[in-house]
Amino acid sequence: MARQTDRTTSVWASIDWWTVGIYLALLTFGWLSVCGASYTYGDTDVFALSTRSGMQIVWIGTSIVLAFVILMLDDRFWDTFSYIIYGALLLLLFATIFNPHEIKGSRSWLVLGPLRLQPAEFAKFATALAVSKLMSAYGYDIRRWKHFFAALLIVFLPMLFIVGQKETGSALVYFSFFLMFYREGMPGSILFTGLAMVVYFVVGVKYADVLMFDHATSVGRFVVFLLIQGFSAAMVWIYCGDRQRCWAIVSSLLGLTVAAMLVSTFVYRFDVLIVQLVATICLVGYLLFQGLSSRLNNYFLIAAFALGSLLFFSLTDYVLNNVMEPHQRVRINVLLGLEEDLAGAGYNVHQSEIAIGSGGLRGKGFLNGTQTKLKFVPEQDTDFIFCTVGEEEGFLGSAGVLTLFLCLILRLIKMAERQPLKFGRIYGYCVLSIFLFHLFINVGMVLGLTPVIGIPLPFFSYGGSSLWGFTILLFIFLRIDANRNMIRS
Repeated sequence: MARQTDRTTSVWASIDWWTVGIYLALLTFGWLSVCGASYTYGDTDVFALSTRSGMQIVWIGTSIVLAFVILMLDDRFWDTFSYIIYGALLLLLFATIFNPHEIKGSRSWLVLGPLRLQPAEFAKFATALAVSKLMSAYGYDIRRWKHFFAALLIVFLPMLFIVGQKETGSALVYFSFFLMFYREGMPGSILFTGLAMVVYFVVGVKYADVLMFDHATSVGRFVVFLLIQGFSAAMVWIYCGDRQRCWAIVSSLLGLTVAAMLVSTFVYRFDVLIVQLVATICLVGYLLFQGLSSRLNNYFLIAAFALGSLLFFSLTDYVLNNVMEPHQRVRINVLLGLEEDLAGAGYNVHQSEIAIGSGGLRGKGFLNGTQTKLKFVPEQDTDFIFCTVGEEEGFLGSAGVLTLFLCLILRLIKMAERQPLKFGRIYGYCVLSIFLFHLFINVGMVLGLTPVIGIPLPFFSYGGSSLWGFTILLFIFLRIDANRNMIRS
């Protein structure tokens, strides 16, 4: 807690200038990257408004003005008007669904003459404000299901509208709020359940057509059943404190599976998954029985986890083949190595990897990247902007950019933890979660490690909406943080 002598009446004396410096450095390197990605041999003026680099300077200049305006506002403005801002953005998101202007298959843009805005980029800070307002209210406890579902409703409403705009990538960003929920007391089992679902999906889809020991048993489905059983048994130990029962469940299920495999191999060939399915259903029944006899609610929750895992996995094939769009399905197959498709869905990633690899240790130099200058990489100044960094600045430049982002993330953690009020801390972790998600997914998809979902790299990707959105998101937190050492008038 700050001493009385540390307090001030000026926001400029209390603002976190380290974070502002990192922000300005990212803007500078971002502009150089946009310039490198959009430059064409023979261009004589990179500052002309007819070029991408010239327009990016306009977006950067207006972003700095926007940041200044936010810092001059009273920090209590954001707390007081959180729900109003959130409601206004929800209405804007809903109206955008019926927008007649469709750009690259998406209805997420509002076209106002020469200006194009993407409301989804601004909905992030509005959602962060609203959920911070709710969770900082007196008596709120995220461990109570009623309160937790209220927070989920605030997060999922804009997500639903963004999906309606055919912007699945931008909608997925809202899952980053679960990191903040975890910091504020959400049970770790919920976060683990989400990660388990991802593992089920990846393993089940990738190895679905691989048969085990020439049986009619799918390796992918077989492993998923083992994971469901293993996770459930481990939860009995962790959440019910019953180590002996955990080992009894593991040994029983494992023994049954091994026996079924031996019978299928030497006696009569059949799909071992039938036995695993019956065993898992029996496990659910056993957990429910233990919950009733011991009156321990954790057994019911573990049973719900096992049953939910079964239902999720059973729907995986249906969602992949009947719900997802063909291009989304191909992208997942390419990511998992099930398809090559270097001329189609895998083209962007393949060309991006070539561009980054060609940069070597030190890069080819500013405006000297051949892959980017010859426009081999689609969307190279927006979603795939990081490949320009890799080609022109090499491994050292890429590492430097990632180090800058790491400094920003660490600074956000420090700022969030020193907030005197719960509203500021929660909003700070919302900001941190959103930046972390964008950084991980964007850099990951450029390197071929994550699905191509089309989200920008903060402060680097070309465009006014994303740059303004990230600036507002960050500088609201800087203004809230500056209040920690200020004397109220």
